[in-house]
Amino acid sequence: MKIYKFHNIYKPTIWGGDRLPLFKGDAERPSGIGESWEISGVKGSESIVEDGREAGTPLSELIARHGARLVGEKVFERFGTEFPLLIKFIHASKDLSVQVHPADELARERHGMRGKTEMWYVLDTDPGASLISGLRRQLTKDSFDRVVAEGRIMDYVARHEVKPGDCFYLPAGRIHSIGAGTLLVEIQETSDITYRIYDFGRLDASGKPRELHTALAKDAIDYTVEADYRTRYEATPNQPVLLKRCEHFNVSLLDMTMPQNLDLRSADSFVVVIVCDGEVTLTVDADETRRCRCGETLLVAAESQAMQISPATSSARVLLCVVD
Repeated sequence: MKIYKFHNIYKPTIWGGDRLPLFKGDAERPSGIGESWEISGVKGSESIVEDGREAGTPLSELIARHGARLVGEKVFERFGTEFPLLIKFIHASKDLSVQVHPADELARERHGMRGKTEMWYVLDTDPGASLISGLRRQLTKDSFDRVVAEGRIMDYVARHEVKPGDCFYLPAGRIHSIGAGTLLVEIQETSDITYRIYDFGRLDASGKPRELHTALAKDAIDYTVEADYRTRYEATPNQPVLLKRCEHFNVSLLDMTMPQNLDLRSADSFVVVIVCDGEVTLTVDADETRRCRCGETLLVAAESQAMQISPATSSARVLLCVVD
């Protein structure tokens, strides 16, 4: 097989709702869902092949079986059987906690795993929806404890009103939060480490305030104030547009009304195809074809030489992710 689809993994959250299963076309429509993990190598939440000859195979076993043919030589050498990306759809019916993630070095030192750099691509929003990315005024490590204790951290964070198509890159260390009414794609390193800084006084299932991790967060935060936290790009129909290239992932947007032929011979990486709008037909090396609708995600093996993506609706929009 060169095209793989995995069972999505729903994650119930305190801020989840009904929108995500509806977006994904799930007939069962469970409630309280905040995230759908599309491709995951996180231990305890590992993706399983949904169908085909290798149905039922966990992702790590799939990589062990096929190695560089599946993920690429450089990726296999660097990560072994650990898949390097975690791909999610997220919908917030309420504001997420204000949080930060550690960088790789600090995460390895504290937790024995990689840190968490990520990016967001906004799919849909309620009127007035917003999110938090970065700081809007100077905060220091020395003043952090006092600001948090006094409940003033929201005075320092940068809030951005958002609309479909907005993109934010969130390097490890950047304070952030997804606001209520926002549906987005999250692409991140394979890590599930989160330091919660502020949670609007919410209680957990036992009626106690949810745990904060301010002591851990203090050393993880990048206190730099940026002038602009949005990722700026120029949308170009029927042509891949690079949204972000970093050491952890390269992500491009393809907004199309006609078939697109992509040469994969020099990529030396798997390709993750995330359908954000419409439906597409994906053909790899002219001998394996799959139809994929909005809200679905496919993994294309690194040994693939060529890929054609054709809109099966009047238009379609996909994200393409690779690892250098």
